Amino acid sequence: MTQLRFVKGVVVLVALFFLIGGVWAFGWPQSFYDLVAHYPPFNLHLFHDAGAFQLGIAAALIGGLFWQDALFVGLLAGAVGTVVHAVSHIIDKNLGGNPSDPWTLSLLALVVVSALIVRVRSRSVTQQTNAHGIEITEGGAARREGKDVSP
Repeated sequence: MTQLRFVKGVVVLVALFFLIGGVWAFGWPQSFYDLVAHYPPFNLHLFHDAGAFQLGIAAALIGGLFWQDALFVGLLAGAVGTVVHAVSHIIDKNLGGNPSDPWTLSLLALVVVSALIVRVRSRSVTQQTNAHGIEITEGGAARREGKDVSP
């Protein structure tokens, strides 16, 4: 059990590192550049994007602490990263890139968020318990009180 506590402790610390760094880089990019990543020349959009991706990593780590469903955790991370990345391209649309970037990345974010919603809904349907106390999980596996009862 100590190994699991160690691993979870590391995950919490690393998640906080990426969460703080991501919020800082996205929200206060000049400060982040001045204090952490001083690689001239300053590029506002680069730090917005770096913040977006760090927030996606933080979401994956935090999600992994609470949910065993790897597909759900991956979609959660992808949703956070793509939504903030799309916002980055919307607010920085006058800094270069393709004029279609805000639209394309917003569409991608919408698709990932939609998949996350579908996954959340399918999890709640497939993890319901029947009248005999048997939980029917995705793929048809049956479990009673945490023990496999499939034939």
